[in-house]
Amino acid sequence: MAATGTKSVLFVCLGNICRSPIAEAVFSKMATDSGVVDKWVIDSGATSDWNIGSSPDARGLACLRKHGIETSHRARQVTNDDFMSFEYILCMDDSNLSELNRRSNLVKNNPAKVELLGSYDPQNQRIIKDPYYGSDEDFEKVYEQCARCCKAFLEKNS
Repeated sequence: MAATGTKSVLFVCLGNICRSPIAEAVFSKMATDSGVVDKWVIDSGATSDWNIGSSPDARGLACLRKHGIETSHRARQVTNDDFMSFEYILCMDDSNLSELNRRSNLVKNNPAKVELLGSYDPQNQRIIKDPYYGSDEDFEKVYEQCARCCKAFLEKNS
């Protein structure tokens, strides 16, 4: 677990190049703007090993820049240690949730709360769809969903 008095969140999607790095960057910016970033450990990861070491998708980076957010994240795969280290593991869709719950069951007595990030959406859009095969507008929709959800999650956990 994170240090005493510190909270922790890991955002997860399939490849860690589209949705989860956007969520991580958005949440980091919100925590920074709220003056609580030093109370959080914030990261993102993938259920797959397809993109390990890669930068986020260029369309996602452009979308973040449009909103004044930068990230230097490199894709990584979720590890068994993450289930012991992170208080919250927030994922993007039911496939991610199923895989994370399967993996979580392999790590005995882990404290991680595995949930859909969309469960915090005030507009009740629980699934954040993968924009990889979509357009710039799809990345913007992911950004907007992540912004709503991260805001609600931060408010609930501050």
